[in-house]
Amino acid sequence: MHEDFLQQAVDLARQNVADGGGPFGALVVKERRIIASSGNRVTPNLDPTAHAEIMAIRLACQRLGDFQLTDCILYTSCEPCPMCLGAIYWARLQAVYFACNRHDAAAAGFDDSFIYDEIPKQPAERNIAMRYLDLPEAGSPFSAWNRLEGKIRY
Repeated sequence: MHEDFLQQAVDLARQNVADGGGPFGALVVKERRIIASSGNRVTPNLDPTAHAEIMAIRLACQRLGDFQLTDCILYTSCEPCPMCLGAIYWARLQAVYFACNRHDAAAAGFDDSFIYDEIPKQPAERNIAMRYLDLPEAGSPFSAWNRLEGKIRY
């Protein structure tokens, strides 16, 4: 079963290349049924966050009417990048199956190693300038959230 869904993600990735997208495809499956699928749409959508995994997660959440996918499995043609990995954890997916790894992606020109290298650095040491500014009211959104009754925690 897992191999069949993963093969569909690979087939979707190949078709996505023919359709003008990147060489990545992803499916979200719940109870052996495909809830959502997408290819990488970064260049057609002019959106650097439109990775196949992100797009499939967004669609699945909308279709299921929930921001958590705890009973779902993600099948993706390639090991998720750091951004997609974050989305996978926020969506609380049950499991992820992938066909190619980050080294295969790097060999094809999709090298995320520079991002993996940046993650453990302190913000001021990163290649893209990240500067902390101490604003007097910076914590007020968190204070408002903490006072909010009936909030939906995520």
